Amino acid sequence: MKKLITMWKENWHILSRPSVHYSIGFLVIGGFLAGIIFWGGFNTAMEITNTEKFCTSCHEMENNVFEELKTTIHYSNRSGVRAICSDCHVPHNWTNKMARKMAASKEVWGKIFGTINTPEKFEAKRRHLAENEWARFKANDSLECRNCHNFDSMDFTRQSTRAADQHAEALTGNDPSRETCIDCHKGIAHRLPDMAGVPGY
Repeated sequence: MKKLITMWKENWHILSRPSVHYSIGFLVIGGFLAGIIFWGGFNTAMEITNTEKFCTSCHEMENNVFEELKTTIHYSNRSGVRAICSDCHVPHNWTNKMARKMAASKEVWGKIFGTINTPEKFEAKRRHLAENEWARFKANDSLECRNCHNFDSMDFTRQSTRAADQHAEALTGNDPSRETCIDCHKGIAHRLPDMAGVPGY
């Protein structure tokens, strides 16, 4: 321990005094390059955590919600456009993405303590997990939906009458009870939990 403290003091002494051997320009350029390498590594790590492979690497996700996603139009459809986990569950802009990643870090604790590690535990928590996501979508005006879906690009004539009417109301804002996508589209990619007591279900 004493040796470690001595080594730390020596290294701190070197770091805290002006450079004798290297110019200030070299140190600035070196710091700049180190910053680029750090930033590149950090962003690469963030992008890896946004891949479908990463999201489904634990059996809790692979055996439950990912299997449900495979049966939906978001996974397989006539146009071949597929939404992956991060498209719906991680904001695309950097600031909100970082906030979401920090909030999602508590899922690591859930993994460690086996909060949803069996189908039975997952089903018991399904309503709670779904309501958390619905509240998040409601709070950000279904931002992740709107990253791909845009009212201006919709052809209402190719939608069912009910869908066209609902989208027209949402577009004009005439129905305050249905302000955002998630109000109508719960269960669009995953099976709904027991909705007892929820109006309209």
